[in-house]
Amino acid sequence: RGSTGYGHQITRDISCRWSDACPDDIMRFVDAVLERCPFVDPDRMAAAGASFGGFMINWLMGHTDRFKAFVSHDGIFNTEMSGYITDELWFNEHEFGGRPYECPEAYLRHSPHRFVKNFKTPTLVIQGEQDFRCFISEGVALFTALQYMGVESRLVYFPTEGHWVLNPANAYVWYSEVLDWLMRHISA
Repeated sequence: RGSTGYGHQITRDISCRWSDACPDDIMRFVDAVLERCPFVDPDRMAAAGASFGGFMINWLMGHTDRFKAFVSHDGIFNTEMSGYITDELWFNEHEFGGRPYECPEAYLRHSPHRFVKNFKTPTLVIQGEQDFRCFISEGVALFTALQYMGVESRLVYFPTEGHWVLNPANAYVWYSEVLDWLMRHISA
């Protein structure tokens, strides 16, 4: 669910249900890969995501310890606060059935910040200051939560980037940081 490669209905299946079936889909996919691909080492898996994928990483942090490392790029950490600060107010109103004060339970239900006590996996957090969709506060709050829990973590901050890292020099830094993080945590 949520993929853009299998038609509009599959893409829209996550709408209004961010944490319902999608995390299970991901973990079923991981199980299928491990079953069908004996060369994949279950003790050396990592997961990374940006935007909604970043939200999914933030959600998985509180629900599984099967990965050796995570990379969360510009993902929502606290859905309620995000509903007040994003540049896409209409999007959150659609996805959660209204404004944060109108249906706080919907926002809270899908908020990764509720599961901080379960965070254990080393995580690289990447955030752009000019991201008005997933504000800098989301990345800083996630990093702070990881630090509170004593989880190995690193915050990579791009003051001139938005939702995506577009400057070539910054992209070089982005790839270097991500690859270094992954290799440090999943190398044999």
